[in-house]
Amino acid sequence: MPHLSSAPDGGRPPGHEPARPAGRGGAPAAPRAGRDAGAPFLPAGRGPVVPRAPFPVPGRPADLPPVHTTLICVALPGLVISTEEGQLTGRGLGGFYTAGRRILSRCRVRVAGREPLAMQARMLAADRARFVGTLRASPDAGPDPDVVVERTRHADGVERITLHSSAPRALRLPVEIALGTDLAELGDVASGRAGPELPASVHTAGLRWSCPTGHVTVTADPPPTDALASAGLLRWELELPPGGTLTVELRVGPDGPGPVRTVGRGAAGPFAEARAVSDEPGAEALLRVCVDDLRALLLRDPRYPADTHLAAGAPWRCGLAPAEALAAARMALPLGTRLAVGTLRTLARAQLAGPGPRSGLIPGPLRDSGPHLPPGCTATEATLLFPVLLAEARRWGLAEQEVEELLPAAERCLDWLRTTVGDSTYLPDPQPGGPLRCETQAHAHRAALLGADLLDAHGRAGGAGLRQWARALRTAFCDDFWIEDPSGGRPAAARTRDGRPVPQLGSGAAHLLDTGLADSGGTAPGLLDKTRTEQLARLLGSPAMDSGWGLRSLGAQEAAYNPFGHRSGAVRVHETAVAVTGLAAAGHEEEAGSLLRGVLAAAGSFGGRLPEMYAGERRTRGGAPLPHPAASRPAATSAAAGVLLLCSLAGIRPDVPAGTVTLRPFRAAPLGEIVLTGLRISGAPFSVRVSRLGLAMVEEAGDGLQLGV
Repeated sequence: MPHLSSAPDGGRPPGHEPARPAGRGGAPAAPRAGRDAGAPFLPAGRGPVVPRAPFPVPGRPADLPPVHTTLICVALPGLVISTEEGQLTGRGLGGFYTAGRRILSRCRVRVAGREPLAMQARMLAADRARFVGTLRASPDAGPDPDVVVERTRHADGVERITLHSSAPRALRLPVEIALGTDLAELGDVASGRAGPELPASVHTAGLRWSCPTGHVTVTADPPPTDALASAGLLRWELELPPGGTLTVELRVGPDGPGPVRTVGRGAAGPFAEARAVSDEPGAEALLRVCVDDLRALLLRDPRYPADTHLAAGAPWRCGLAPAEALAAARMALPLGTRLAVGTLRTLARAQLAGPGPRSGLIPGPLRDSGPHLPPGCTATEATLLFPVLLAEARRWGLAEQEVEELLPAAERCLDWLRTTVGDSTYLPDPQPGGPLRCETQAHAHRAALLGADLLDAHGRAGGAGLRQWARALRTAFCDDFWIEDPSGGRPAAARTRDGRPVPQLGSGAAHLLDTGLADSGGTAPGLLDKTRTEQLARLLGSPAMDSGWGLRSLGAQEAAYNPFGHRSGAVRVHETAVAVTGLAAAGHEEEAGSLLRGVLAAAGSFGGRLPEMYAGERRTRGGAPLPHPAASRPAATSAAAGVLLLCSLAGIRPDVPAGTVTLRPFRAAPLGEIVLTGLRISGAPFSVRVSRLGLAMVEEAGDGLQLGV
């Protein structure tokens, strides 16, 4: 079977147009209903016409199959989706997938002519799940089951079916496994367009299916005593001794060379073996699961296999989404800089070159922005994040040789910023008639400051001009984007081209607090002055925005609020983490601590595996957050956000070029004592302890790193 690559974020979901491969042999992404979807980015003059505010809600696609109760095992390019029953029936999304193609849709086990009674299903790790069923095999066993059927399913295409007997005598058990596949693309499966099962043929110790694009085989160990190709059946007659155990192992995969698995679990992987020990037991589980999920979502650039980056999330977006890959790599910097450099190299190769206004842009799709704004451009976000990630990775210890290698691409991003802004104060929206977005100005301001730092450190020109523009933007922003009212005012979500504010308050305002590390002493001046920053902190910490499970994407009192709306009320973990770190850096620990504790509580309800979003309904005593039926889980940004949230408790601010690391912990210690070990600064292990009194102490660090003030 040829190598199949999942489509990047932004393909239209089912209901807009037929899902189609992304490039040669690619698998469609089938993104979630009404979000992070839409047409790819188009230059000005060729994109869709965007009406003036009030902006309509983008067209909604047909419903996608719900995945909130499924078990999703990921080891990209491998993926397996299962229901809690454990049987793969050929219906719905269930099945083994490789690079976006379903290579096995049916795997039903019968023992002694019956299907085991499903008892439990749970994730063992990001890439495997365990299913347990029982049955009574002895006629004189009474009401108690005497055979346990345990199935361990791996994303790399392996399933082990183990029978455990507690019967007092030997059992002779016929075992049947019914197999089938349609070799359909995930997008076709999601939209109900998968074809019928293909005919099978007997192949060595299993079965084989063929289609014009390749072949798939299932092999069994031990070999079956009988194989019936017409029904897709493998049969065994197993002798199970008293108290004995027998295992049948199935391996499914392309017949021939298939996609190469990335190095997510090997010693050469990009992530440190980070651990957390805390008075709050959920912190340890959260960090462990987040790191595991990040490893599961790693992909190689097939042309440059040394460079890894993160897929956006499973099951819908198992390909590269540039803005989310950069944001996740930035939040995961405490685990090391290898992911950052791989992501930057991969996107530098995709950067647009040549003359024209788009030169330097990193392409990306449009993203639905909710009911009050037209779709936003992730190409703009990715282009502004590129120099930010490079500048911060340098402070976390990225080798100067690698910084020099990537600096020309960062310069092109900054040149694009300067060219696009021109003589104006604000970075415009690339869509004709689009608004000036608050969030975009925050991204541009941060990119200008950190980009200027990067240019100055390497003797390149342009830093002074970027700082001058950033100062002008900050001065104008406080006048133009702040809506005064008797309660103290609020930032506008955007300004229309004729100067009218879009007043709705959403989680995008948290980016106003995210200014990055512009100097070794702390955060750079944000777009808001101290008084307005304090007001924004009060707003983000209010019951309208803080759901008790995290930050709502739209205030509960705003028009068109929907607790399940992905940008109109649902909690998005990434933006909650941005708010927590920004609020803490600005000294508003009470609001930051409340949001952090909410996300940690939500993580416990989701077994430590944070989805990218969940419903923004108000938290109640003894309650649990409601899942979003179409949220990716695992997702790169939510897994990386878990790392950032826990590391924010210690306020780790390295500056390796200056040889220092500064700690700015939460003084209130919202999770009690916490010890973070196995982090990485400049490639060396780094460990830190924060006491119950909010005092931080470095317990392990590389040579030459001094504690800063």
